Amino acid sequence: MSDTNERVGELPKPPTEIERKFLVTALPGDLDLTQYPAEKIDQGYLANTPDCAVRVRSKGERYFLTYKSAPTDHAAERVELETELTEDQFTTMWPGTVGKRLEKTRYRIPFGDNTIELDVFEGDNSGHILAEVEFSSTDEADLFQSPEWFSDDVTPDKRFGNSNIAEFGFPDLES
Repeated sequence: MSDTNERVGELPKPPTEIERKFLVTALPGDLDLTQYPAEKIDQGYLANTPDCAVRVRSKGERYFLTYKSAPTDHAAERVELETELTEDQFTTMWPGTVGKRLEKTRYRIPFGDNTIELDVFEGDNSGHILAEVEFSSTDEADLFQSPEWFSDDVTPDKRFGNSNIAEFGFPDLES
């Protein structure tokens, strides 16, 4: 075996994200979003294939480039690599995302040992809401009991991935 192959075989496991995603059709009347930290997010996709998505994102005064793989062994788990960009780097790449963008406000809501990241979409996808919850293991993700105001678990439905929403719009809930 060549030295190159030996080194490749020894690479550490890449960082993963374990996250479940839920549709939210109506917020509870007693949920006051102004009580929770929020940030405006603009993101666009440089690539969106069945195997991966590559996005640029602005969150306030910070900018990021992110690679996300398709799900791995579990529908909620995938490789995620993220690096911070300068504003100039972000601005250089942003035109490459024309026609593949979305905007949202993300609210961070404590829920037991977890945090709900509630994404309220704006612009072309205004009126739609998704909730994401990250976990430290797939077992934890499988055992998660969502609050009653969450609707369908759309984790395995690629139509609800942000990359697909950015390119094709929010999915028709009737289909």
